[in-house]
Amino acid sequence: MSQESEQLNNPLHGLKLDTLVNELVTHYGFDILAEYTRIKCFKNNPSMESSLKFLRKTDWARETLERFYLYSFKNLPEPSDDEFEIPPRLRVIPLHIKAKEPKVLVKGEAIVPLSKDSFKETHRSKPDHKKAYKKELSRESNSARKNEKPSHKSSNSSDESKPFDPYADAPR
Repeated sequence: MSQESEQLNNPLHGLKLDTLVNELVTHYGFDILAEYTRIKCFKNNPSMESSLKFLRKTDWARETLERFYLYSFKNLPEPSDDEFEIPPRLRVIPLHIKAKEPKVLVKGEAIVPLSKDSFKETHRSKPDHKKAYKKELSRESNSARKNEKPSHKSSNSSDESKPFDPYADAPR
């Protein structure tokens, strides 16, 4: 496949950073961008000029914003595991996939990642077959935990029937 035909399948091709940021800010606003992307240039004294200056200098922040643009604003299907590691500007979207309406994002409902390593798990939807596999693993690990001595928390029978929520204690 030639480079020209690959660029036809890239929704970010020819899109300037200031246009991208302007579209996102007018649709979502700085508050929601700060919460869902976790980029501080949208939280601390936000402005278009300062945000663009920071995003031009910082590759990870620009890639994070481009991922947000593709998968939340353009509402494209999530990338496969192989494509997730490729920067968004280099990804190729099949021609039959079209952009949808932007996702409705509500302030205060962003998922808080437990660590930087959990970024993939918190920012990607799992296919149904992987969800079932994860449930089986969590049941096995829960049965292993039941055999261990209880920790500082008292375990109630009602707590054992509830699924494990890693974000239960996260600040909202």
